[in-house]
Amino acid sequence: MKRAGIITTLAMLLMALSASVALAATTIDPAAAPTGTHLQSGTIGCEISGGVVTCSAYELAGVGNTNAQATLSASYSATVQCRNHGGQIVEVKSTTQTAPRSTGDLRSKNGRLNVPILQSGPVPSNSAFEANATCPNGNWTKVTLSSTITLSSFTYTLTFAGFNSPYITITG
Repeated sequence: MKRAGIITTLAMLLMALSASVALAATTIDPAAAPTGTHLQSGTIGCEISGGVVTCSAYELAGVGNTNAQATLSASYSATVQCRNHGGQIVEVKSTTQTAPRSTGDLRSKNGRLNVPILQSGPVPSNSAFEANATCPNGNWTKVTLSSTITLSSFTYTLTFAGFNSPYITITG
């Protein structure tokens, strides 16, 4: 009996830990950057903690005088309940997307490009989910179940000026 309790506790701890670390796919396309572009310092990657995506800072070298822009967008979902005056509840699945975050133009200097940290947070408020939900009747009350707010997906890109596709793409 004790052993089953310990295994259950360890399984729950592992699930909680995996929820805070991003399982992301990273693609680097050398054809979408100046010839000779390479990672000079830092780590290219994104992590998730508390529903907020944080993409790390790094420096690229060999970029010549080419500027770039990094963007991060994240989508969140939540369950919204619609409640009538009689207490009847109907669940409605609602999603919203945060406004994309951008570094703006990143200017290269001496053939190097410093890329700052980008974060998706804060997680959207309950009212953002409720605005996207549709209840059966306009007189019903919308209530977001805060415990159901989750990160659905995110996309991070770094695109060089003059190139049509991103040099770096991270999705999760």
